[in-house]
Amino acid sequence: MEEDVKLESANDNPKPGAKLDRNISVSEFSCNCCYDILVNPTTLNCGHSFCRHCLALWWVSSKKTECPECRNKWEGFPKVNILLRDVIEKLFPDAIKEKYEDLEQNSEIGRALQAFNKFGDEQNQTSSRSGRTNLNRGGGFFSGVLTALTGVAVVLLVYHWSSRESEHDLLVHKPVSKWTPEEVVLWLEQLGPWASHYKERFLSGRVNGRLLLTIAEDEFSKEPYSIESNSHRKAIIMELERVKTLGVKPPQNLWEYKAVNPGKSLFLLYALKSSPRLSMLYMYLFDYTDTFLPFIHTTCPLKEENEDDLITKFIVSLALSALRGNSRQRDLQDPTWTQWREFLVKYLFLPYQLLAEFAWDWLEIHYWTSRFIIVNAMLLSVLELFSFWRLWSTSQLRSFPRLMWGHFWKMSTQGLFVAIFWPLIPQFVCNCLFYWALYFNPIINIDLVVKKIRRLETQVM
Repeated sequence: MEEDVKLESANDNPKPGAKLDRNISVSEFSCNCCYDILVNPTTLNCGHSFCRHCLALWWVSSKKTECPECRNKWEGFPKVNILLRDVIEKLFPDAIKEKYEDLEQNSEIGRALQAFNKFGDEQNQTSSRSGRTNLNRGGGFFSGVLTALTGVAVVLLVYHWSSRESEHDLLVHKPVSKWTPEEVVLWLEQLGPWASHYKERFLSGRVNGRLLLTIAEDEFSKEPYSIESNSHRKAIIMELERVKTLGVKPPQNLWEYKAVNPGKSLFLLYALKSSPRLSMLYMYLFDYTDTFLPFIHTTCPLKEENEDDLITKFIVSLALSALRGNSRQRDLQDPTWTQWREFLVKYLFLPYQLLAEFAWDWLEIHYWTSRFIIVNAMLLSVLELFSFWRLWSTSQLRSFPRLMWGHFWKMSTQGLFVAIFWPLIPQFVCNCLFYWALYFNPIINIDLVVKKIRRLETQVM
């Protein structure tokens, strides 16, 4: 079957739409398998083109994903060369029509094409799953960063679980009358860096818990204590009064606070992460003295400071580090209007910044843990920004009140559920949840932020 087509042109450099002055033969568009005109021409990676049904017959017989002519393997699944197919059908419509009629009558070719296309669908599904997996992993560098952070989190978790004292052996559970001289010094050192200067004096006097309870205020200025600074004496006396009131050491770091208030610490950790505004509102309405006052004095401190502020700063620093209210919290004053103004602005627009600032104040006590909290707060701020951007870009701002009500209902239901079943939850499970939210949640949020950024880039493109 030979068919020639003559195309004419006015010059050697034809303009678009002009015809070429030469004869084109069907043999120039022939398949290298059947040596007939190309039908649904399929071009492989090597550049050779074959009829779709010829390639299917070759694959069915050989089960090889390689070119029938040069034996180079193809990548992916071959597609029909649409441009070449359209050109052939326009140049040789009669020959193509005749060829299609012959193919429709051949059942073997139909079965081969069906099997070949099924193989192609399976290849495409596998490639799609692989692509999604690679996207979720975020590539080599990002995967390495996540692995490194996960390793750090695991090391911190093992460290706190193995090297930390048992929660029942902490001073927050031990009556002050049973303290040893070493434990008295430990209590003194946790008052602040300035208190370490008096450590040796308390050790030389062998001051144990019983003796500590009997020391009068004027005795701190005498031997063996010799505390000449009036501010330091007042700070120690105020803390000692609190110890006498409680009968135990008040919690002054995250782990001691968790030991004393396991349920409250877990609630605050998850609530502030999931819904910081509602959680701070809850703190204001139902936990004002014990939790909210130390929190606002830390995140929005008074700007003016002088030497007389040492006692006030000491009160605030210990109150916020423990977040547990007794006599000292009652000494904290209500926030000023300046503090309220600063707090409300951050509360409305940057609630996670308040958490980051609060954790920043713990850097000296909890070096790595505070950094995990700060990073997590930054990531949560970015995720919240993406959520608002999605509502804005999709014109769904009108649904914002409904979404807020749904979020409020969800948080209230979860809080009620935890409050009811809290006595039944094993302590080991609570510890796992606490450390997961503290160390592993930031790593998960890094992955979420990267996915959001890539999705945004895809939408822009």
